[in-house]
Amino acid sequence: MKKLALLFAGLSLMVATTACNDDEETVQEFPIVGTWKPVAEVRTEVDLDGVGISDEITYTTCQQESRWVFNENNSGKRTNKDEAGSPLTCSTISERNFSYSYNKTEKNFEIKYQGTVVTEKGKIVDLTAETLNLKIEDDTDPDLYKATTYTFKRVAP
Repeated sequence: MKKLALLFAGLSLMVATTACNDDEETVQEFPIVGTWKPVAEVRTEVDLDGVGISDEITYTTCQQESRWVFNENNSGKRTNKDEAGSPLTCSTISERNFSYSYNKTEKNFEIKYQGTVVTEKGKIVDLTAETLNLKIEDDTDPDLYKATTYTFKRVAP
């Protein structure tokens, strides 16, 4: 009977120690590649004294017809739509091709529009299967921190 109790205690201890080895969480990564529609943006400015403002802009139904397409080969296209003309109709107001780089580990993002020299740099703040938050920072004025955070929803191409 003692042997049976020791065997049961040994098995229980072995199960308890092996069941606790799930310390490493698997982080699921989602691709940036795809077609995204912008739904909102937040513009933030903070001066050297720490005084800042943030404005949230919710896009209209027409503006949400805009598309940012990120291709596998680090190229893409940004199509902006807005109401224009008289009477107002939802129209394409600009199309811009770009190249981009994205470091998944650091979350760093850089975009360069065709025909421009300066790149826009920022971070992927959040990336899920359906949502992308992209923060682009503007460092042209050393006395003022400026950033625009875009919120996108993934759409079928």
